[in-house]
Amino acid sequence: METEHYSRNGSDDTQHDEWFDPLPLDEYLKINELSRKNVPQTRPIDDTDRLGELDIRCGPILRLAGTFEKNGKHENNNNNNYRASIMLVVKDVPEGVSPQVTYRIGPAREYSNVKPEFQIGEFPATVYHEEGDYTFYRFAIHLTMAEYEQKVEYYINNHFKKSFQFFIPSYHESMNVISYSCNGFSLACDAEQYKSSLWLDVLAKHSKQHYHVMLGGGDQIYCDAVKLHSKKLQEWLSMSNPIRKHSMPADEETIAELEKFYLNHYMDWYGKGFWVGKHSSVQESLFPLTMSQIPSVNIYDDHDIIDGFGSYSDATMRAPIFSKVGNVAYKYYMLFQHQMSPDEKLHLEDPSWVLGKKNGAFIKQKNHSVFMRLGKEISLLGLDCRTERRLKQINDPETYRVVFKRLTDEIASSKDTKHLLVMLGVPILYPRLVWLEWLLTSTAFYPLRKLAQKGLLNKGLVNEFDGDIEVLDDLNDHWCAKYHKRERNILLKELMDFGASKGIRVTILSGDVHLGCIGRLKSKYHHHPTAHLLGDAQEIAEANIHVTQDPEHDPRLIFNVVSSAIVNAPPPDAMASLLNKRSGIHRFNKDTDEDVLQIFVKDVNGSSRDNKQFLNKRNWSDLILAKQSITYKSLAKNDEDEGVLRKFPQPVFEGKEHDDCLKEKDVDERNVKYPLFSDSLIATLRVEQNKDDVKSPSVGYEVFIPKLIGRYNLEYAPIKHVDM
Repeated sequence: METEHYSRNGSDDTQHDEWFDPLPLDEYLKINELSRKNVPQTRPIDDTDRLGELDIRCGPILRLAGTFEKNGKHENNNNNNYRASIMLVVKDVPEGVSPQVTYRIGPAREYSNVKPEFQIGEFPATVYHEEGDYTFYRFAIHLTMAEYEQKVEYYINNHFKKSFQFFIPSYHESMNVISYSCNGFSLACDAEQYKSSLWLDVLAKHSKQHYHVMLGGGDQIYCDAVKLHSKKLQEWLSMSNPIRKHSMPADEETIAELEKFYLNHYMDWYGKGFWVGKHSSVQESLFPLTMSQIPSVNIYDDHDIIDGFGSYSDATMRAPIFSKVGNVAYKYYMLFQHQMSPDEKLHLEDPSWVLGKKNGAFIKQKNHSVFMRLGKEISLLGLDCRTERRLKQINDPETYRVVFKRLTDEIASSKDTKHLLVMLGVPILYPRLVWLEWLLTSTAFYPLRKLAQKGLLNKGLVNEFDGDIEVLDDLNDHWCAKYHKRERNILLKELMDFGASKGIRVTILSGDVHLGCIGRLKSKYHHHPTAHLLGDAQEIAEANIHVTQDPEHDPRLIFNVVSSAIVNAPPPDAMASLLNKRSGIHRFNKDTDEDVLQIFVKDVNGSSRDNKQFLNKRNWSDLILAKQSITYKSLAKNDEDEGVLRKFPQPVFEGKEHDDCLKEKDVDERNVKYPLFSDSLIATLRVEQNKDDVKSPSVGYEVFIPKLIGRYNLEYAPIKHVDM
């Protein structure tokens, strides 16, 4: 496994001999190769778990908490603060011994105009949870951003590994961002089919262009195996009498079973990348290795709890045992993914939280959305769409009011934000499958459902929780489901109006669906500008030019980057083809169209594709400002400059980064060239080339997302399911 080095912990002021060395990619490749061979059936325990007297079973894991925070006790005099934390879970802590994390910080690379200066210090520790033989430690990181990018090396009780490091952007930069989701396998998956690791691809890209944060958009862990490990839950699932099923109590034995599962399951996956399914096991060792060197910000989705949680009938959701599954899963989600206990004050007081007003109906906690600035020009909203979720509601209306008030207050106090990233676990700009939802809930399917529930047909036709058609919970989870359409359209309208009025480009990040695509809202292209109902023909013709030629002035332009899955298996070609056929131009309102970018004009092997909207291969994404991109910063220009490069969304192959495979194509209502301004956000879907290749290369599919130039008050336009 990874080579361990020893240091005197930076006790003198000399520069570390290996400070500017690149990441050890050869070692990471070897780890990936070894992880795929002879995968054990139980969590592997080896010498690398120990650092001196410490038996570390999970961690170190980094979490980002905020930058440029202007209020609260963590404020620095110049407000260039950087706040984060490191988590360690230690087994059987020896008496008189406790973990200590010290650090050295200095420039991230050699600068011609910067004299290397190194500082040392210690991150203070808090024991935030104890359970059985395990002690959870959180080390608080409070640093100051400098005029140059910085590197931090940290040491655990004077022990150092090459992965014990992370990077902090300068105070005039924004963070280089990773977005990922579906970080695990479904229970029935054959994990042995995947020799590649996209976490190796992440580290390979990180070695060339430092990532400062990775955004987990949901399903960071797959907990569906809880139904295999809890006898009480199995007993509950086997019940056919709904009255008994909905009233069976969750006793102390049930709670103990659930807590044991979630604790150990997190320890396995977050500690070792180890997972066991029905037919296979896997060790994704590079996942925890990545978490030790790139800080995370997470929201959660159903598989962080159990498949479909929140999208079953209210009667099923409020059943004591099923509700307890959600509440226990929430506890460990907080412990591992947010590095705090629900019993701490921090759980309700951390400055990054945007809290709902009341507890959820089934998970008895407040909505915990997150807001923070990701450096100077990018801000982040991670919307919690699971704590308050029920069959006919994703979030309480009051929660949206709290969220948009926080956004308004934050943007008003900072004029630097040009891009707002919004994390939603499930895609919101995605093909409607209303016809399938209608079919599966129709009376025509009722006899089949009853036969399946009685075991006279394949039980796989219905789910174990409430006897509905198996895929219905997935459809009910979607924003376009019949119960959520109104809520969806209101949220999109609020985001569009907010971005337009503040002069900020909103970009939505989602996962869940196990394939890659990029949805889009944009101002409508009018085909008949002389039609009398549309008003002045000259004005409409000019508006059409803006839509196709100057998208940086389009106040309705919102992209939904759908990146999924980084680990889980993709759906079959037939599903991607179905989505492609069901996806065209939809009218959001009379002024706004909704579609999916035709970005996949070539496959990962360079061959032409018929399905240009959806690519069903494993993937992750990154988002980097053009002026910070190692590929494009020399080409990027300011928005007032002439000769700005404009390019269709398209694939970018290694060694051909500046090729334009669509240079002969004409602009039209579906195909728009986007500008490479210095503050354009380059969003790239990184798609796996070959699941059998342990070197794990990917192909990038990129779009230039321009900042919004100007501020706009959008005219009222009725929206379906909201106003009519």
